[in-house]
Amino acid sequence: MSLAARHLETLGIPTLCLGSALDILEAGAPPRAVFVDYPLGHSAGRPFDPADQDRIVRAALQAFGTMSTPGAIVRLEARWDDDGWRAAAASTRGADTRMPRDTTPQYQTEDDRRLAEARARS
Repeated sequence: MSLAARHLETLGIPTLCLGSALDILEAGAPPRAVFVDYPLGHSAGRPFDPADQDRIVRAALQAFGTMSTPGAIVRLEARWDDDGWRAAAASTRGADTRMPRDTTPQYQTEDDRRLAEARARS
């Protein structure tokens, strides 16, 4: 994300990265960034909470209009209702919750499956 933002900036397109991993924002050094102290994947607000999402996005856009220092990171004053996610995110002993890998080909449609199988036979 940061690399793309820096590239777009060289083309004259102003950018802003909105993120919830401060260390990654700092390491990536985007031209401008807004940090939200929310769990990963929720940078633009809590799910099913349009008021929170609106507040976060508006604050980010407002910061975008005032940021003049390259590499600046604005930290939004936003608080997730339940801080239990912090312990789970910091834990290295948590269970692996990923689905097991499945090597069976997956297709969008039955036509896709038929086309792929026909190509494999030819």
